[in-house]
Amino acid sequence: MVFGRDIRLGRIMKDGKMLCIPMDHGISNGPIRGLEDPHGMIYQCENAGLTCVLVNKGIIKTMPRPTSIGLIAHFSGSTSLGPAPNRKMLMGSVEEALRLGADAVSLHINIGAKEEPEMLQKLGMIADKCDEWSVPLVAMMYPRGEGIKNPHDPEIVAHAARVGAEAGADIVKAVYTGDVASFRKVVKSVPVPLVIAGGPKATTDLEILEMCAGAMKAGAKGVTFGRNIFQHKNPPAMVRALHRVIFEDKSAKEAAKELG
Repeated sequence: MVFGRDIRLGRIMKDGKMLCIPMDHGISNGPIRGLEDPHGMIYQCENAGLTCVLVNKGIIKTMPRPTSIGLIAHFSGSTSLGPAPNRKMLMGSVEEALRLGADAVSLHINIGAKEEPEMLQKLGMIADKCDEWSVPLVAMMYPRGEGIKNPHDPEIVAHAARVGAEAGADIVKAVYTGDVASFRKVVKSVPVPLVIAGGPKATTDLEILEMCAGAMKAGAKGVTFGRNIFQHKNPPAMVRALHRVIFEDKSAKEAAKELG
């Protein structure tokens, strides 16, 4: 028997793997480079190998036409202009995601921030609602805030990721620790699929692809890369290259041929 959660996971993943562009930056940072036209970015990349995009609800509501890939509705918000950028507030509900036609819900939790307790409470509540409606929950678990000295420390990354899984997320998004050996330990300690964040804009294309390849070798189930795709000079080509690493098990150097 196939349940709604499985059907929806099949829309945001392919063969249990994910290639996603998170495009939720408009609330936190405004219309940054590459996201001046988020709909255009979605449409130019949707046939290049993406499995889904992660966007705020307003972007879903204003789409000129449906997209052929999965949609993850992001319901956490704060701005770089406000007094507490690390305090992610709940901006939607699971029922709203279903009304919008989204396939999954996403929340951003900053572990180590002084507002961590209230964010964890919201994560638990949304996880319960996702279970009620059979909707997958993606938890972005970032070590970020006053209590974090090194956000890439493998023990801290593992702790943050484990919190997401234990709170009820179906997929956890974590930062990459920088090497295969340490990240493999993180993956093994988290009982749900783990995907990695892209972080700041990388300096070279090969750096992006090597990070992806390292994470996959360690056992990750894919990537959610924002700036490293939508601020690339050729976003669809970068998506195609990442697709070759994730779904075809190509090396970073082999996949880089997609970039010319």
